[in-house]
Amino acid sequence: MVHLSQASKLMQRHPFHLVDPSPWPFVAAFSAFSCAIGGVMYMHAYKDGALVFLSGFIMLLTTMFVWWRDVIRESTFEGHHTGIVQQGLRYGIILFIISEVLFFFAFFWTFFHSSLAPTVEIGLIWPPKGINVLNPWEIPFLNTLILLLSGCTVTWCHHAIIANYRFQAIISLVITVLLAIIFTSLQLYEYNMADFRLSDGIYGSTFYMATGFHGFHVLIGTISLFVCLVRLLQYQLTQEHHFGFESAAWYWHFVDVVWLFLFVSIYWWGGM
Repeated sequence: MVHLSQASKLMQRHPFHLVDPSPWPFVAAFSAFSCAIGGVMYMHAYKDGALVFLSGFIMLLTTMFVWWRDVIRESTFEGHHTGIVQQGLRYGIILFIISEVLFFFAFFWTFFHSSLAPTVEIGLIWPPKGINVLNPWEIPFLNTLILLLSGCTVTWCHHAIIANYRFQAIISLVITVLLAIIFTSLQLYEYNMADFRLSDGIYGSTFYMATGFHGFHVLIGTISLFVCLVRLLQYQLTQEHHFGFESAAWYWHFVDVVWLFLFVSIYWWGGM
């Protein structure tokens, strides 16, 4: 005997996907809230702030895994991602990236508000006295080249998937993930070598908040691209159905553009 919900799905006469109830949006929201609270606690030296942040981050990663697993199952094995559904998902990713643009706009606004008109509290100069800024033409410039190259390789992978060049798609995506890991490693090394910290006034807070959140976005983009690599190896990305990779590639290009603004404004102009 066929269940009522299963029978309704069998008789579906429209191309839209009516998703089943899921706990993951609530769990993801709670995990992100825990990350934010834990991060603020850690920055203000509250006890167990790092533990709260780490717990929320682990929950968020776990939620991403199981939620993406469900979406992949719906699209790859159940065939719910029709052309109309993919179009709606593309609109969703575009709106998400726009929200991310506004998120980083706030950090740039803060930086320019403080640097264009330095107050008397920081000596009416920018960078403030006592801050030994990083040389933009060393690690920051190298990271710029790495990200630009990764943007080229992820575009190469996109065109290879569309053209059904499987070997080229795999090679280019492997290179992209490796470049992303190298970028993150160099940024961590840069943080370790810097003479100033987050607590060193307005310069330290704006620098680490802007570049740190960009580094977090690079980490999320790297995880997304790695998941796409695993799916590509398992023949789950085809010429017609590769929205998962397409959204990750769009996100990665956004990360590239943000870094260019960071390099020009904070590293180069802000350190002059």
